[in-house]
Amino acid sequence: MSTNNTTQKAVVDTAFLQQLHLQSTNAGVSTGQNSIFNTTTATISSYSPVDGRLIGKVSIATPQDYETVVATAQEAFGVWRMLPAPKRGEIVRQYGNKLREYKDALGRLVSYEMGKSLQEGWGEVQEMIDICDFAVGLSRQLYGLTMHSERPLHRMYEQWHPLGIVGIISAFNFPVAVWSWNAAIAWVCGNVCVWKPSEKAPLSGIACQNIFAEVLKENNLPEGISCLVVGDAKVGEMMTKDERIPLVSATGSTRMGKAVGATVAARMGRTLLELGGNNAIIITDTADLKLVIIGTTFGAVGTCGQRCTSTRRLIIHDSVYDKVKEGLVKAYQQLQIGNPLDPSNHVGPLIDADAVKMYQDAIDKAIAAGGRMVVEGGVLSGTGYESGCYVKPCIIEVDEQYDIVRHETFAPILYLLRYSDLSEAIYLQNAVPQGLSSAIMTTNMRDMERFLSHEGSDCGIANVNIGTSGAEIGGAFGGEKETGGGRESGSDSWKAYMRRQTNTINYSTNLPLAQGIQFDLQ
Repeated sequence: MSTNNTTQKAVVDTAFLQQLHLQSTNAGVSTGQNSIFNTTTATISSYSPVDGRLIGKVSIATPQDYETVVATAQEAFGVWRMLPAPKRGEIVRQYGNKLREYKDALGRLVSYEMGKSLQEGWGEVQEMIDICDFAVGLSRQLYGLTMHSERPLHRMYEQWHPLGIVGIISAFNFPVAVWSWNAAIAWVCGNVCVWKPSEKAPLSGIACQNIFAEVLKENNLPEGISCLVVGDAKVGEMMTKDERIPLVSATGSTRMGKAVGATVAARMGRTLLELGGNNAIIITDTADLKLVIIGTTFGAVGTCGQRCTSTRRLIIHDSVYDKVKEGLVKAYQQLQIGNPLDPSNHVGPLIDADAVKMYQDAIDKAIAAGGRMVVEGGVLSGTGYESGCYVKPCIIEVDEQYDIVRHETFAPILYLLRYSDLSEAIYLQNAVPQGLSSAIMTTNMRDMERFLSHEGSDCGIANVNIGTSGAEIGGAFGGEKETGGGRESGSDSWKAYMRRQTNTINYSTNLPLAQGIQFDLQ
């Protein structure tokens, strides 16, 4: 593991802010046609974890602002839902093309504001492009079913209708991609969206809003089809309590998700929750160790361990334990830690000082419980690390009973555990409250099938010979248990954004009742 100080820059070239209509000034950020910044209101300051510099300030939405946004969205819904779904898909297609134009600039903003590597920043924008492509095809495939009626000369079928306003609360670690998973699908389904981006990465959200505003303006469509409200938890509370928002999709911690779920359920609304993960890879005695090292290392250190699908636990068969540990130590020695805008660096910073403290606390708890350090952690300091958010990815040998192993720490900490029998490994894999992503590395078909069977992984995602991180948009994304149970992105997850209606049509001259009930009148 090395620190790449030589490529650090004292000042990051922020030309991408101008490309995204985000003009950096001493006062804050002017967001062009959306006019979100207002110096007379309270603001959120966006500091880059890359160099600790203030990127800009964004005004916090007031209750009056929020009411204006929701009213604007309601009015836009009346227009948007009347467009045929393929026409809505055409608008999403145009947005995907705009994202292709802005991919470099938006990817750099994501990297600078959030701290993930530039490759991952570009990858996140590519994920947005991919979901737009998926949604375009979906706009012609919002299928219902036709059923045979038990009554003569009757026809039964089902159809799907838009819900109205979809509220989206996103997290800092994927400041734009997860929003797009929800928004692109919701749009082609006929909904409009109100988005609360993470207060830790608001400028990335504003940039996406600016780009989509270009598409709406070019097509003479109301701006309320996509709305954005910046703020803290109070803004999120307004959304979860608002009966005008039938569906709230929230991504974040399990603690946050429980609060959102309870509040929305109290008004009989719907939620789509994507919450914490505590993901494990099982390494069997027949595993291809080359795949193990690559998949585990990226899964554990990608986004500096701040993915909900990050690999937290490695459950290794006794017979290959020492080889895997040795391979990981060598891999970690090759990691370059530094400015994520430098493509040669693998690992950027954690998001802020609070994340650094959680990282340090988790290491302390693991060691206090008896954990054995394999790769030393620690906070980096000195030239290029002035933000105080750069840490060293670490590896700790633990036993299953350590309480810290059951908790998700959003940081690059990897725990190693031993097993001797696959049933034991599956037990260890499932013995945590979370249930998002999981994987097994094996060349044994029987072990693979056991892991994927009903006695195997209890997670929403179960992979074979790839890591826990890096999901494609074609599959439904989500998990079980404290992960929330929601599904976003691909497959048939579009159904969460619509309401189902069953229709029966009688084209006879009689009125027979179901189940043969007789109800005759003279």
